[in-house]
Order: sequence, then C-alpha cells, then structure tokens
Amino acid sequence: MSILGNKTKAFDGFAALAAASPEAQRERGYADTLREILQQPATWQATAALLREPSTQAQLRAVLTPRPAHVVLTGSGSSIYAGECIAPDLQQALGVPVQAIAAGTLLTHWRSALPPGGGLLISIARSGDSPESAGVVDQLLAHAPDWRHLAITCNANGKLATQYRGESRYGALVLDERTNDRSLVMTSSFTNLVLAGSGLGGRADGASWPDGVRRVAGCVQHMFDTQADALAAVGYGSFDQAVFLGSGGALGAAREAALKMLEMTGGRVSTMAETFLGLRHGPMSSLDEDTLVVAFLSPDPAVRAYEYDLLRELSRKRLGQVRVLVGEGIAEDVIGAQDVAVDLQGLHAGDDALPLLADVAVGQTLAFFRCLALGGKPDAPAQGVLTRVVESFALHAAGAPPGQSAQGEESVA
Repeated sequence: MSILGNKTKAFDGFAALAAASPEAQRERGYADTLREILQQPATWQATAALLREPSTQAQLRAVLTPRPAHVVLTGSGSSIYAGECIAPDLQQALGVPVQAIAAGTLLTHWRSALPPGGGLLISIARSGDSPESAGVVDQLLAHAPDWRHLAITCNANGKLATQYRGESRYGALVLDERTNDRSLVMTSSFTNLVLAGSGLGGRADGASWPDGVRRVAGCVQHMFDTQADALAAVGYGSFDQAVFLGSGGALGAAREAALKMLEMTGGRVSTMAETFLGLRHGPMSSLDEDTLVVAFLSPDPAVRAYEYDLLRELSRKRLGQVRVLVGEGIAEDVIGAQDVAVDLQGLHAGDDALPLLADVAVGQTLAFFRCLALGGKPDAPAQGVLTRVVESFALHAAGAPPGQSAQGEESVA
C-alpha cells in the first residue's frame, strides 16, 4: 500500500493554517508550534548578528582563552542532540577534542565521563531550568575546578542565565527571546542553539559565515513557501514507522527529527535514527515497504557517495516506499517516483553545520503535519505525560546512601 494512499480527509498546508484566526489556531492546538517553525529563517539571522556583536565576541574570547584542552557539550533531550550536531564542526574549528555528553550522564557519572584534566563545559538549554542543567554546573563548580563553563540558552530568566553571574569560571550567552519556544516541543530553540554553538571558535566573525547563514535561511524559507504542501502530503500518508538517516553531525539532526516525530505523535509513530552505514548492521531488518525514510544528505561528495549507495540498496530491496531526501544537488537516480526531494539549491555549504538547520526544519515540518493528521495538537501533543520543562526531581550527592538526596531527605519515586 502506498504511504500516500488512502487519504480520507483534506489537509491544509502552512499558508492556510497560518491564515486561520488566532482563536482557530489555539483551538486546534498548533498556534505556537507553527509560528516557531516558520520564524526560524528570521531568528537565525538574529542569532548570527548576536554572535558578531563586539560584546559577544569579547565574552566568547574570554571563555575560550586560554584554549581549553577539551570541550564537552551537554544538555538533556533535544539539547544533547544539538550538542551532537555541533561537536564535529566545533572540533574542526578549535583543533581540540570536542564531544557531546548527556547532562544525565554527567549528573550520575561525571568522574568517569569527563575527559581527564581541565576543559570547557558548554551547557545547551532552551529554558535553562531543567533539574540536570543546574545540577551538573553545581557539581562541577564544586568538584572540578579545572573546568570552565559556558551556557547557551534561550531564556534570560532561567537558572543557567541568572544563577551563576558571580562565578569567574562561568559565562552565559542568551539568545533572542523569540527562540524561547512556548510550544512543548523545541523547534526554533533547537536550530538557534545549534547555530550559536557552530559559530564558536572564531567561525562567526569570519567573512563568509553570515553569508552562509543567509543562504540556509533562504533555502528553508523557499522550502516553506514551495514544498510544505508536498511534506504535508507525506505527513498525511499511512505510515506508523519513520527512519531518519544522517552522517557525522547529521546523526544529531536525525535524532532530533526522530524525537520530534515521536513527541508530536505521542508515540503513535515509532521512530529510529541511524547513520547511513550503520543501517545495514541490523536496523535495516525493521524497515518495510511502507516505512517513511528521511535522508539528510551530506554536502561532502565522498560521504554522499556512501549515502547514495545505501539509498539505491533500499530501492532494490523495496524498503521505504516513500522517502524524503534533503540536500543540495540531489542525484536524480536516487529520487523515486513518490519521493519528495528538498533540494537546497544555492546553499553552497562550506561546512557541515549549516545544512543541519535545514535538515531539522524538514523533520519538524513532517512531524507537525503527522500530528495534525492523527488528530493531535502540536503545541501539547502528550497531555499529562510531558511538560515543557522537566519537572523537578531529587538530586543526590555522589556517594550518598540510596534513598537519600543531597540534603539527606528521603526521596520519593
């Protein structure tokens, strides 16, 4: 059965949804998410401008001087996927080891998880109020004196932006207030956090970086204007499994896109994120002819050659009847008759980071329409299960007896 077949109801694209009255948008539960998806090209320009301000440049130079021996990017949920997007490119820019480690792992295993010696911990967060966020910073400020800290956050009033102002080893970069998404799901916050992180290490003050941001913003705006209906048609198709593929930093984008689909559908669509080469090592067995396959293609020709080989293999095996392919200059022979190719014409990517903004925007769009197709509300798709900021939970001191918190109080599950 075709993934696009058996549609029993008409659907609206972005233009019609945006044209509805504010009351109608609230009633259908998509007002915040739609606005926050569509504002991304404009907010990327604001983030790029922020990173080029002299005061920001001076702040970042202070944090990065002397150059750290290691950089660790941390966060929870979507934020750690942002770290995975940033890490490979930032490592190239700085010339030092850079890795992403989940905040939950640092909270429970920081002694074994942190690289030996000192370094820079970059905390990535939309709100900056999640329990792990401040908990990790508190722990390392107290017990890891050779580590400096930088927070990149969207919330000027969150703990990461306000709680450590007197700490000489700590700095905070606060993005445009518009990026502090009101929707439960992270959309514009995610891509702006990725953009801000990828601009570190002197890249943002380079002559070509603002032009690259403008080009990717133009590509995504063109996608919203001309291809959102095609992506909506995919979202309104008949699939209950989606696989997202990416190489290098794009694996972080694939994980974020898979999470968006999972969150916005309340788990009614099962998702998986994998590398193109990793798919062959077992995960391919879960695909069938009706699985939605979303492929985030690398701008590196050598890497893309491997990715094309995998897509051709899926075609031969008839796995993934409809695919969404995202990249610049996509080869015609890998585009099937029912596939949607989002060609980022004119992007001319000089690095691997900026195309990830487009990849994630496509993933958000697919999840948004799939949520509406299933009768959900994108602004709050999992009522009573998830909250916009993770609820507080007890933080336990290292070495404390089981059942006791850092304050020695009994913890309750």
